Amino acid sequence: MRRSLAFFGAFNPPTRAHIDLAAYAMKATGRDDVIYVPSKTEYIRYEQKKDYAFSDESRLMMLARIAQNRPWMRYTDIEMQQSRQPKTYRTLCALRDRGENPSLLLGADKLNELEHEWQFIPEIASEFGIVCLGRSGIDCEGIIRNDPFLSSLNIELVTPPAEYKDISSTRARQCLFHITQMAGELRDILPPELMNIPSEVLMK
Repeated sequence: MRRSLAFFGAFNPPTRAHIDLAAYAMKATGRDDVIYVPSKTEYIRYEQKKDYAFSDESRLMMLARIAQNRPWMRYTDIEMQQSRQPKTYRTLCALRDRGENPSLLLGADKLNELEHEWQFIPEIASEFGIVCLGRSGIDCEGIIRNDPFLSSLNIELVTPPAEYKDISSTRARQCLFHITQMAGELRDILPPELMNIPSEVLMK
């Protein structure tokens, strides 16, 4: 049976870090592939209170496009299909019922949340396993070693390259909004005949 990493998140939008670091963790832990499990848009907007949430359809489309040339990358709308955002453990169980063999992949920023803000963490650790992606500037080994709850979970720790530390979906959204705003201003300034000419041609 294929062994997968189940990567939960907003992917709002997916970034190079989401893709490259998941692939890095997959290879480092000997897994066969990564299953991306995007959250419901309503959860991102109203519970996580993000500044903007792409629609379910848009985020699935983005993941599908990225996955086209990456055979190790899969995605599922299993959480989007639920009436309410399900607990991670329930989704892992549902994936297992479908014949998958997933372990939970999470980022180092989630470590301090596991005991009090997540549910069924001991069950996730014992039934599925947890893989944590380290982050530059966070002493994951120390956090786990000095925390009785975390040290009881046998978390697999993967330390990724430092070059990805400044990549975030928040920054990607800011850039996208800026590009959209600037495109609108250009439409007000330039004749319409120039709007479809690539910028590198105009700037020669």
